[in-house]
Amino acid sequence: MNQIDPDQIQVILATDCGSTTTKAILIQYVDGEYRQTHRGEAPTTVEKPFADVTMGVVNSVTEIGELAGRRLVDDEGRIITPATDTEGCDIYISTSSAGGGLQMMVAGVIAEMTAASAKRAALGAGSIVMDVIAANDGRRPHDQIQRIRDLRPDMILISGGTDGGTTEKVVQIAELVAPAKPQPRFGSDYSMPIIYAGNIEARDSISEVFSEGGFDLQIVDNLRPVLERENLGPARDKIHDIFLEHVMAQAPGYDKLMGWTGAPIMPTPGAVGDILQTVAKLQNINVVGVDIGGATTDVFSVFDETFNRTVSANLGMSYSISNVCAEATMANVLRWVPFDMDERELRNHVKNKMIRPTTIPQSRESLMFEQAVAREALRLAYKQHKEFATTLKGVQQQRTVGDTFSQETAGQTIVNNMKLDLLVASGGVLSHAPRMHQTAMLLIDAFEPEGVTMLAKDSIFMMPHLGVLASVHPKAAEQVFARDCLIYLGTCVAAKGMPKAGKPCFSWELSGDRSGSGTIHGGEMQLVELAEGETGTISLAPARGMDLGEGPGKKVEREVRGGTVGLILDGRGRSLELPQERVACQATVQGWLDSLEVYTEEVQPAAV
Repeated sequence: MNQIDPDQIQVILATDCGSTTTKAILIQYVDGEYRQTHRGEAPTTVEKPFADVTMGVVNSVTEIGELAGRRLVDDEGRIITPATDTEGCDIYISTSSAGGGLQMMVAGVIAEMTAASAKRAALGAGSIVMDVIAANDGRRPHDQIQRIRDLRPDMILISGGTDGGTTEKVVQIAELVAPAKPQPRFGSDYSMPIIYAGNIEARDSISEVFSEGGFDLQIVDNLRPVLERENLGPARDKIHDIFLEHVMAQAPGYDKLMGWTGAPIMPTPGAVGDILQTVAKLQNINVVGVDIGGATTDVFSVFDETFNRTVSANLGMSYSISNVCAEATMANVLRWVPFDMDERELRNHVKNKMIRPTTIPQSRESLMFEQAVAREALRLAYKQHKEFATTLKGVQQQRTVGDTFSQETAGQTIVNNMKLDLLVASGGVLSHAPRMHQTAMLLIDAFEPEGVTMLAKDSIFMMPHLGVLASVHPKAAEQVFARDCLIYLGTCVAAKGMPKAGKPCFSWELSGDRSGSGTIHGGEMQLVELAEGETGTISLAPARGMDLGEGPGKKVEREVRGGTVGLILDGRGRSLELPQERVACQATVQGWLDSLEVYTEEVQPAAV
């Protein structure tokens, strides 16, 4: 792969090879900035009878070429590089989650410490973590060995111990893995990759444990060289390298595809994480992104330049929808629905969605029910994310007089909704909601942003393409992200604290492209017109005990940006509480939906 000078790149072609669809986009340098100009898609061809991923790539790229009037594929079926005025591209890049993406097992000595750091490294690299093995995970050694034998991951990451510490425990972990002789997912034609990222003192012993055939041991810097610090970069980089050399090389046609690309192919979720990190760094903001699918929900966050990703493997909108209803409880789902629904009908609806995952709601009632399920799936996924995205466990926190006798070594979440600047939505139920007001309401109800937060959605699931582009041209990736990838829904202003119903929560005054003022009362929501491209300055005066970012009762002034929905003023308080009594809950929810014009009034909901 030759290094290409970013300043010479004018035409960029990017694909994302998904499990069912290969999506391609064309980015061009137009009038002094990079813009996404055309897109195409085609079925992914990694499975039989085609068994060659490049066929789906060529089909999607050919569609773009026809739309753009630009020949991108030559007569031999290869992508044309470099670009001329009428054909080809300067660089072709790709991501992939075809064939089930990247699947890993991780192991560490202590579940809450080195094993958690190993899981963070694997998730950050874009993998699905199949299991976490730890010395203190409650399983007996023979059960752990059997589990390792059954998993068939693409690779295994082992960590444990700080540098210079005891080596005994981490070697014992390796001695569980080696006799299990785990087989890689794509068969036994190649050795199981093992990444060791633990105590440097144990390297020789680890090498000895894995010296017999069947393993490809790779040693990188320790994930936790000292208790107070994580060093995830070397392990993540090695995961990417092995993903390319081992996993991708086994999938049909990927060897050919790797010969075409101008940058390493990345796992799709890893690329999404990279673009969010790039944008957070370039714009100096804190970001949370969510991708809700049929089977899983991915949550990404960047707070103070610390990146975390979690995969909630049992929270999705089709294959996992019954699990969402079970975990959240049907009562919690139905509190978001402002009318009565027959529970038997609902259970049938849920089962139908599982066996026909591509169906979409055919009535307003079923749409409202599915969006209620989505709220709970997102709420639970974000809760799991906050529990995982913590300060390092095992590190003594500074003590105050009040907790002298209850010193905890558990980490505290670094996810702080008051510091959140941008909340980005993607995934079918969010991206394809009939009205963008519905997407905005889903985000606010599920994530409960505090203070002043920008809301946006990924227009055509372009984030993976831009993530891999960020590795070769961060400026182009950031420009396209801001101008073409995101559809800005508007800004949410929400007070933290519990306001009394009907009493003032905060007063506001807007100046700029639009002007206005008023008072938001407890339990009230209001939508203020602030269109796409419009900006303003909002002055906020919270009531006593309410916090909008500067502390309880303190005035706040912030820049706000408009969008397809507008400026949303939320006086419901945080954390969000709904009335327990069913009739009161229905009336309250209906009032919120009406305030934000979430559903059009053409069809009145009826009991089903």
